[in-house]
Amino acid sequence: MESATFPHDLVHLQAAWNSTYDALAAPCPSTANTALRRRLIRLSTRLWWHPYWSGPGRDPAARQELRTRGHATEGLPVNRATTHLPEREQ
Repeated sequence: MESATFPHDLVHLQAAWNSTYDALAAPCPSTANTALRRRLIRLSTRLWWHPYWSGPGRDPAARQELRTRGHATEGLPVNRATTHLPEREQ
């Protein structure tokens, strides 16, 4: 399979989703769990309905490749304009 070229904002959204999921899965329960769940839902929605997926030839394998790339970019600088949720959504 040819490697997909993902938009940077989509990769950063996936990385934000991964880090939010990891924070929610941490063994120490916190009072921030509700906010983390809400953020995870919003990020999931943005990932699922991203315009990239409406193009031709976008198959389920591409979603798995995106997940892999999202893990690979964790820890790199993130453009907050693409992953930031407005205050009312946090």
